[in-house]
Amino acid sequence: MKKIVNSKNAPEPIGPYSHSVLAEGKLLFISGQIPLDAAGNLAGDDIIAQTHQCIKNIKVIVEEAGGKLSDVVKTTVLLNDMANFAKMNEVYDSYFNASKPARAAFGVVALPKNVLVEIEAVACLD
Repeated sequence: MKKIVNSKNAPEPIGPYSHSVLAEGKLLFISGQIPLDAAGNLAGDDIIAQTHQCIKNIKVIVEEAGGKLSDVVKTTVLLNDMANFAKMNEVYDSYFNASKPARAAFGVVALPKNVLVEIEAVACLD
């Protein structure tokens, strides 16, 4: 069984997808989050501000499903420039320091709306 979980505290999806899907009441698959705030505004033009916003979006979506950020077990980070990897890691670590999820990071040619970073996640809810 699956349940669609959207949050009014995250930006509207910019395509035909949901914020997240809860599978079997336990696994929450969170669509890639780009650095837009709930009003749809870009959260700064540098990797630090944009990474913060991506993770804040993930946090509100997990919370909407009844979880917390520490429930995230896997992330995938997409960067339009791998030169931003170290700065993204600093911000990322400030959110996931105590409970580091498994992660993959990729450099890509371009991201939606020409943002610098996109992060998707999977959470395991209790």
